[in-house]
Amino acid sequence: MFASDLIHKDIVYDRAGDRDLLLDLYLPAGDGPHPLVVWVHGGGWRRGSKANPQALWLTGHGFAVASIAYRLSGVAKFPAQIEDAKSAIRFLRANSRAYHIDPDRIAAWGASAGGHLVALLGVTGDQPFFEPRAGARAVSSRVQAVVDYYGPTDLLRMSGFPSSIAHDAPDSPESLLIGGPIQEHKEKTARANPIRYVTPGDAAFLIVHGDKDMSVPLNQSELLHAALLKAGVPAELRVLEGAGHGGPPFQDPDMKKTVLAFLQKYLNQHGK
Repeated sequence: MFASDLIHKDIVYDRAGDRDLLLDLYLPAGDGPHPLVVWVHGGGWRRGSKANPQALWLTGHGFAVASIAYRLSGVAKFPAQIEDAKSAIRFLRANSRAYHIDPDRIAAWGASAGGHLVALLGVTGDQPFFEPRAGARAVSSRVQAVVDYYGPTDLLRMSGFPSSIAHDAPDSPESLLIGGPIQEHKEKTARANPIRYVTPGDAAFLIVHGDKDMSVPLNQSELLHAALLKAGVPAELRVLEGAGHGGPPFQDPDMKKTVLAFLQKYLNQHGK
């Protein structure tokens, strides 16, 4: 069990049709306002849940952690998923005083499909993309930092590298997200590419990827990293030798130290 002073479960952060969109919020000890890390789960955009967020250990270092649920691809197609993530950021920022969080110190962390969504959060906070509701931009969906664990980026190029997944197939996670075979829906698929939106002033990025990943090729993180550097955005790519798609190498003490140092640097939090 990780230290957490207060847990708020199943907060309704928005509604999509007749569906409540929920998040869990874990607060550390102390009065705050606390820097916030928003965890976005993976699962190929078609499965997974907000339960047991990988970022929960950060509450022991003075960070609040929010874990969000979002509409999966069996319920709604892209861009519903990033719309929901942005809505969660706006909700948390708008209600920051009630939850003792700092609206100016928000980071997003996600893995796999969640890594893709947090990358989109990191590069579209200053742009009018994926804001479905009138007046939504009255509260910013911008984040100050992103931790992207092996997230896809350029979906149209994934099939060019060794993989255990036929990414261009009609039933691939990517095609199910878009609503049809991705190579037959290239413009819609391109809209899901975070690289498309990179501009100077975007959130700082820590990208972590295994060089033996057979689900999301390492190339996906390399492309994003190169685009961020070209735009002058602070970005670091950590390649874990011998690591696949997730697993213990991403959760060992050294990686936790790396993530913690990155978040402390860009959220100006000097924790334990």
